[in-house]
Amino acid sequence: MNTLEHIILLSHENIIIEITVAVLLFLFFLFLRKMFTKIVFGFLKKVTSKSNFILDKYILNCFERPVRFLFVVLGLYASFSMVADRLEYQIMLDKAFRSLLIYTFAWGFYNITNPSSEFFKKIFERYELEGDKILFPFISKVFRIVIIFLSISIIIQEWGYNVEGFIAGLGLGGLAFALAAQDTISNVFGGLVIITEKPFSLGDWIETPSVEGTVEDITFRSIKVRSFAQALVTVPNSTIAKESITNWTRMGRRRVTFNLGVMYSTPAEKMEKCIKRIKDLLKKDEEIHPQTIFVNFDKFNDSSLDIFIYFFTNTTIWGEYLRVKEKINFAIMKILEEEGVQVAFPSTSIYFENEIKSRVENGEFKKEIERT
Repeated sequence: MNTLEHIILLSHENIIIEITVAVLLFLFFLFLRKMFTKIVFGFLKKVTSKSNFILDKYILNCFERPVRFLFVVLGLYASFSMVADRLEYQIMLDKAFRSLLIYTFAWGFYNITNPSSEFFKKIFERYELEGDKILFPFISKVFRIVIIFLSISIIIQEWGYNVEGFIAGLGLGGLAFALAAQDTISNVFGGLVIITEKPFSLGDWIETPSVEGTVEDITFRSIKVRSFAQALVTVPNSTIAKESITNWTRMGRRRVTFNLGVMYSTPAEKMEKCIKRIKDLLKKDEEIHPQTIFVNFDKFNDSSLDIFIYFFTNTTIWGEYLRVKEKINFAIMKILEEEGVQVAFPSTSIYFENEIKSRVENGEFKKEIERT
């Protein structure tokens, strides 16, 4: 074997050794990832469970998966560094490592700003700030956009691109963009109006000229409302912000009002007694609001004597409201039955003059019909 062949053989052997060491090094980092997650994170969770700072455990949970991914990144970096035999490869590898490092930390902070997380709730409670179910997701989306934008900007700078030039280009095209996106911008400002004024929250039953149903979500552009036909309706924020909004969920109580018509043959004494008993029934019922109860003889209608009944239920839940209303209706029916008062129905009475009446009674109309 000559000298050249010997050098080539040694070179191949060195490459095989380097690759083997690189693979073993990567497997070692995978093992470290498992041990670190199991031992170190387990210990930290036990410590944070006794901590007075309530967000410790939550932050750990948010960074657990990014940290596990970080060990994979470290393993890949160490492994490729073993086989990178040229300076430009090592430089590129360093940039890729730093970019993945930025991505890992951004991933953790992105998890912290989850709309359904306890992060905003606990922060608002700690500093006694007001917040609701709409405010948390909206702020979360703002933070997430900022995190994504900053992360991309830093990674772009890491690879040698000029971010300032890119931002300056956005500034030059800002006017054209604003003109093309007038509706989008108006929807964003409409969303800000909804957030600040808080006419409703997620889960509220609202009614507007455009839609009626339960609010499911609000974004920068629109709100999503689930109608009672179970259709999902998307309405632009600018439209909702300009309309009148009735929030039925925020009712203090629910109204019940109707006219109860009884027959004209009902004596006045029985009318008075029925009105008194119905009023006492409503005042004694714990599910009826006691301050606004009206039961009065309202008017002489075309075919009935009308009793006006007006009261409120304490509950605002639709199903409970129907149950209370049904209970009161049955109780009123029972009172009418006990007093011998009949509910009137639309009818017409025909009255004859005396001459016509006497001729009918004597059968004169019948005889004339038979002759014809």
